[in-house]
Amino acid sequence: MARVLDSSAMRPRPRIRLLCATAVALLLAGCGGGEVSGRLTGLGTGLSVTLLNNATDSLTLASNGEFAFAKLLDPGNAYAVTVQTQPTGQSCTVSNGSGTINTNGDSVDSVRVSCAYQATLRGIVTGLAAGASLTLANGGDTVAVSASGAFAFSRTLVDGTSYSVSVLTQPAIGSCSVANGSGSFFAASFVDIVVSCN
Repeated sequence: MARVLDSSAMRPRPRIRLLCATAVALLLAGCGGGEVSGRLTGLGTGLSVTLLNNATDSLTLASNGEFAFAKLLDPGNAYAVTVQTQPTGQSCTVSNGSGTINTNGDSVDSVRVSCAYQATLRGIVTGLAAGASLTLANGGDTVAVSASGAFAFSRTLVDGTSYSVSVLTQPAIGSCSVANGSGSFFAASFVDIVVSCN
């Protein structure tokens, strides 16, 4: 004798339908939202710039090229990209840095960050012992350096200005010497000052 199936047994139970709907919603939510990304140009070799999105999502970049913030944004959420920390001796500006993620949650890749050297004396310190520091001087303009790496004086110069950089205060450990430390400043052709410590 053939078995007759109850058609009601084949219909999804309300609870099962609810669980399925919840699972689908979670799956879609797991896909995230819109990514905020763009391109960095003009950053000097050995330098870095730190960007923020909406004053919270921090991103440090050490080379030119494409970048993307880690945090994805839901449809309708605003974004605002700003520079938190400028590279030493440079100034970076943001264009196309603010807007709103559209209702489809599409990513944004139009943010542009452009960096340029400022008209200041700049250079690099090498070999400085850990925990040591020195002070460089160009006339009355001074800059304290507490680690090997890039440095820059704060005073801006007009083209043709004469300069002569020396070590005003030597580190407690070792000594430092200056190369390319004097001449006439021209922003377009300036060669980095090199301070070597041992």
